[in-house]
This record gives sequence, structure tokens and C-alpha cells, in this order.
Amino acid sequence: MRIADVLRSKGDTVATVEPEATVGDLLGRLAQGNYGALPVVRAGMLIGMVSERDVVRRLHERGADLLFATVEEIMTTDLATCTPNDSAADLARVMTTRRVRHLPVLVDGRLAGIVSIGDLVKARIDMLESERQQLESYIAQ
Repeated sequence: MRIADVLRSKGDTVATVEPEATVGDLLGRLAQGNYGALPVVRAGMLIGMVSERDVVRRLHERGADLLFATVEEIMTTDLATCTPNDSAADLARVMTTRRVRHLPVLVDGRLAGIVSIGDLVKARIDMLESERQQLESYIAQ
């Protein structure tokens, strides 16, 4: 299974945040959309990711003043990314190894989607269920 297959069922709409947004604004977006992380985009180009984990770690360091800091100050810039042609199984390994739960999907350097570990697990379960149904159908013949 390829990431393109995951995006086909999930959709390729991606919520993003600007690097100049405040952490307070970011928290509102995360809560409102029930997101665990958002890509940080400037002029249509991915420049980082910011997650709930980033916020919690910086909040511990800086206290409540963090709410007025910019997303750019706390975002992660050493990103693992993928393409629609990448294997979902390979990306699950990358996510586990790098201890990240969200990977931006890039096409020609531009953000084309995002996949989470939950998306990969759901896709795998759906595939196994389809295989089970096919096997049952074959046996019943």
C-alpha cells in the first residue's frame, strides 16, 4: 500500500499554521480541529511542523509567556517527509524510529497532504478486513 492510497481514502486537505502565528493561536487551532500537529507553511512552502508535544515541552521551559511566542520559535525544522509513492509500511517504521506521529506528504517540494500513524493503522486494518472478506468469499464458493 502506498501513501497515495491512504490519501485517497483520507483526503488531501491539510490544515496549516503560519510561522508568525502565536502559540496561543496555535492552541486554538489544534483544539478546534482536534489536531495533534500542524505543518508550518510560509509562501506555500513547508518550513516546519509544530505538535502538542512541542508546546508542552516549551511550556515547561518558558511558562505561560509561551502563549505570546510565535510558532516559528517552537516548531520542529528537522522533518521527516514522504511522497505519495512511498510505502505505508516503510513510513510506519520511519515514524516509529523517529518517534513522530505525523508526516507531511510532499510533491515537488510542496505540501500535498499529511499522514498520521493513526491513518496508517486504519489503512492497514481496512486492507486486512478486505482480504478477510475475499478469503471468506473464496471459501464459500
